[in-house]
Amino acid sequence: METTSASGFTFSTATGVEVTVKETPTTKYTKKTHRISEKDVKKGQSVLVLGLVDSATITAAQVIVQPGGDGGAAAANAAGVIPFQKGTPSPAKSVGQIPDYTEGEGTIVSGVMAFKVTKSAQAVVPGGIADRVVKLNDGSYEVHNISVNWPHHVFVSKDFKVLGYE
Repeated sequence: METTSASGFTFSTATGVEVTVKETPTTKYTKKTHRISEKDVKKGQSVLVLGLVDSATITAAQVIVQPGGDGGAAAANAAGVIPFQKGTPSPAKSVGQIPDYTEGEGTIVSGVMAFKVTKSAQAVVPGGIADRVVKLNDGSYEVHNISVNWPHHVFVSKDFKVLGYE
């Protein structure tokens, strides 16, 4: 977390994209396994924000304070995440198991299920902003990332394990 205001805060993703978080009266805050208040989130802490995405603004349903303090930068670097650069094409590469799917197929999921899938994807490949989660025909999920040149798609099993990304 970088700055705060009466109705939210801003932070930078692991790849340096600045994100604005709008808080609501129902935004929940957690640290490890217990609930905290928004006052317990301090500047410089690493957070995972789950909620409705509109470009680089998230209306927060849940803010989870993460252990450590690099915001996932080391994990993003290790996974080879490529930050967004306008005009730079995304590489055509994949890691791990990519389900047989056609982009645009499946059912968009929301709420608790989308949060669990996004949390799993961000734990392995942080840095993007997940703007949608899609349940595929085989029961796995696709997390669609924006704000990164690669990977745009992270595939998560029905058991919340990352299968692969492209």
